[in-house]
Amino acid sequence: MQFKVKSTLTVLAAATLLVACGKKEEAPAPAAAPAAAPAPAAPAAAVVKIGHVGPTSGAIAHLGKDNENGARMAVEELNAAGVMIDGKKVTLELMAEDDAADPKQGTAVAQKLTDAKVVGIVGHLNSGTTIPASKIYSDAGIPQISPSATNPKYTRQGFKTAFRLVADDTQLGGALGKYAVGTLKGKSIAVIDDRTAYGQGVAEEFTKAVEGAGGKVVAKEFTTDKATDFNSILTTIKGKKPDVVFFGGMDAVAGPMLKQMKSLGIKAKFMGGDGICSTELVKLGGDAIADDQVYCAEAGGVEGEAKAGMEEFKTKFKAKYNADVQVYAPYVYDAVKIMVASMVKANSSDPAKYLPVLAATADYKGVTGPITFDEKGDIKNGALTLKTVRAGKLETLAVIR
Repeated sequence: MQFKVKSTLTVLAAATLLVACGKKEEAPAPAAAPAAAPAPAAPAAAVVKIGHVGPTSGAIAHLGKDNENGARMAVEELNAAGVMIDGKKVTLELMAEDDAADPKQGTAVAQKLTDAKVVGIVGHLNSGTTIPASKIYSDAGIPQISPSATNPKYTRQGFKTAFRLVADDTQLGGALGKYAVGTLKGKSIAVIDDRTAYGQGVAEEFTKAVEGAGGKVVAKEFTTDKATDFNSILTTIKGKKPDVVFFGGMDAVAGPMLKQMKSLGIKAKFMGGDGICSTELVKLGGDAIADDQVYCAEAGGVEGEAKAGMEEFKTKFKAKYNADVQVYAPYVYDAVKIMVASMVKANSSDPAKYLPVLAATADYKGVTGPITFDEKGDIKNGALTLKTVRAGKLETLAVIR
């Protein structure tokens, strides 16, 4: 028994020795290459939030979406090109809100955007939402550029934060009133408004200009911005036999109104401000619109060299959104570009620091033409574009200043 154990131990020892010798003779494994140091992460671009507000629901959602698309196009182009502020790359973020053309909702979203720390606002579309929201932005020190609100009160409240890219109702209503009497030879004129800040404002300025030009206003009626039945007021107006009917309001109401005028046999010329000066009006009015029956004025306009830039914008817009420009998308686009250009020039997106630069904007070359702000924040020498409908399309008659 002992002999067998010793023999076994001897064999195990020999085997162990052989294994040990074999290990010593093997080539050493190549040393692993040191792990490459991770590349330093690129610093995250600072996010600069810009707000846009317009009615993207309700009867004039087509106008609000048109504006929002103009803002989105500008932001995407700027981000693609790269924006540097104070030597640092920034990423622009568009915070788009719907005010449904309702003053209460307008102030609610204004507060929401202020709380979200946006550094600038482009909007609102309607005067009725722009004016009450402007106080909230002013209290927060946030610059606001409206591309389309035309009521003069907006920039006459003493707010240093309020800017406007289009002519106001004094110019708009005034030009239309003179045109009604001087060019259309209107001798008896009926006026309807929708009781909104915009509708009343432009109707009042139109009335003043008509009377100043020697015309006679034979009827003053009103409706609402949500009405669909106008037979009562139109029947009253028909009895006055007007040459011209002026409507202070938006295309969503003007289209059905034109249809009811036709059904009642009212053949007067139909006029309105920029609220009806859209491609949507032509669709809404349909065959109720005869050639050279509808006249409107867009609170803006391009001429000369600026026409090429505007046409290029419309082509890009159509390709991107598969939709024609309604009215104010180009002005929204310019508003975003001007706001960001002011931040770049001021080396800061802090509203308090870039606001003075924005206010001093002079001869900025936009797709809507050269832009300079006056001391109130209004565009200097704002243009108006007079248009009519012919063969189912809006046609420009003249650009006036």
